[in-house]
Amino acid sequence: MTRGLRILAADIGGTNARFGAFTADADGRLTLLGTCWLPTAESPSFPDLVERLGREGCLPFAGAGADVAAVAIAGPVEEGSRSAPPNIAWDLDLARDAGRLGFSRWLLLNDFAAQAFACRTEVMGRAEEVLPGNPEPQGVVAVVGAGTGLGKAALVPDGRGSWLALATEAGHGLFPFASDQEMAFWRFVRQATGRAQVIGDMVCTGSGLSLLHRFLTGEERTPEQVAAQFGPGSATLEWFARFLGRACREFALQTVSLGGLVVAGGIAARNPAVVRHPAFALEFRDSETHAALLARIGVRLSADQDAGLWGAAWASFLGARAGTCVAA
Repeated sequence: MTRGLRILAADIGGTNARFGAFTADADGRLTLLGTCWLPTAESPSFPDLVERLGREGCLPFAGAGADVAAVAIAGPVEEGSRSAPPNIAWDLDLARDAGRLGFSRWLLLNDFAAQAFACRTEVMGRAEEVLPGNPEPQGVVAVVGAGTGLGKAALVPDGRGSWLALATEAGHGLFPFASDQEMAFWRFVRQATGRAQVIGDMVCTGSGLSLLHRFLTGEERTPEQVAAQFGPGSATLEWFARFLGRACREFALQTVSLGGLVVAGGIAARNPAVVRHPAFALEFRDSETHAALLARIGVRLSADQDAGLWGAAWASFLGARAGTCVAA
């Protein structure tokens, strides 16, 4: 690693496929050389995305030019090489495709595992404090993000001076509604979507934001149009802030995240009013049994849209150092 490890990082979401070129020195200090975003849905496969990236020529290296490729995907990773993302029209199999793409070594991880690893990079130096806390240096850090889907992961100390990222599919668990009015929204979502189960991915997401606005106002709007109407008196903003605060509280309690909680993902990053709204704080701190515990958990907003790239790059550095990256 004397010349610097050359890392191609990818963060593949349901809407955008982000790529970044990094170098890492022997101590793991990352330098971002450039990024490139492509629309995920415009490619029929992951290899097509990487080939388009090469044709774009927007990064200093790609494919065979990297020492290691780190791919974060918005879905569960199976057997270390495969994923069938729920919000992407194609599956991914790096064991099958890495050689064709020129990857000499590679690592596949969940996109929110990458967001968790990003907490150990310089990205956190740019995060905004939303709620104060008293973080434990070796405490678990929870990461929750609302975008195309609802992502959740935890960064856990490994007891040997390093960290592990625990990926989850918790956004596909049933969302907890808490009042008669909210149950009316639950019935509305079921009718509008034809789904029997209302999960977090249908509430604290862009599509959920549009459904919520339609329920409250009768207006059909895109998530971007809804967010453009956010203001001090917006009922949609208040409800969405409360729902996101609840999703964060539930995950903070499930992980006992005494290292803090980080809100990532596109909606809050582009619309920080969601986490700054009083309804978010009130809901996050509200617990009949663990209010004192929650008062210790600080909340930060990571608005860096490339955080997943930083986390994937950091994970691949750790893997390259430990010899756990897969050789093509």
